[in-house]
Amino acid sequence: MKALVIFDSVFGNTEKIARAIGAALGTSPDVSVVSVNGLSAERLQGLDVLFVGSPTRGFRPTPALTAFLAAQPDGSLQGVKAAAFDTRIPLESIKNPIFRLIVRRGGYADLPIAKELVRLGAVQPVPSAGFIVLESEGPLKDGELQRAGEWATNILRD
Repeated sequence: MKALVIFDSVFGNTEKIARAIGAALGTSPDVSVVSVNGLSAERLQGLDVLFVGSPTRGFRPTPALTAFLAAQPDGSLQGVKAAAFDTRIPLESIKNPIFRLIVRRGGYADLPIAKELVRLGAVQPVPSAGFIVLESEGPLKDGELQRAGEWATNILRD
């Protein structure tokens, strides 16, 4: 199985989740965890499994991750099992009701990433996931690294 975990990270939380996903997939040389910065499209060739994640920034993935995905041609991930993830502040922890409403309507980064994966032809056997940070810069909520690993292994069951 050739697997790739692509991430962008601002404060390091998304990178920690990406590395937990990679560790859950195994220690094979065919499992890689890489930053989107400087990533070439050739790394997407011959994949069986792909995970793509970003922190939620203004209800969206980071500009670097968005640009990388947008630059890939339609259908270029045809048949690859793929899943999207993000890191986020949970809706229920937002005290200001107006901001909570804005976040509820604006959403998180996982869904735009998942939409791009569909455009690229990927199969999504598991729903996208959001992993919780306790403040805008972190840390991750206790148990999120373990939850990320468990979530990631679900893609291997199909």
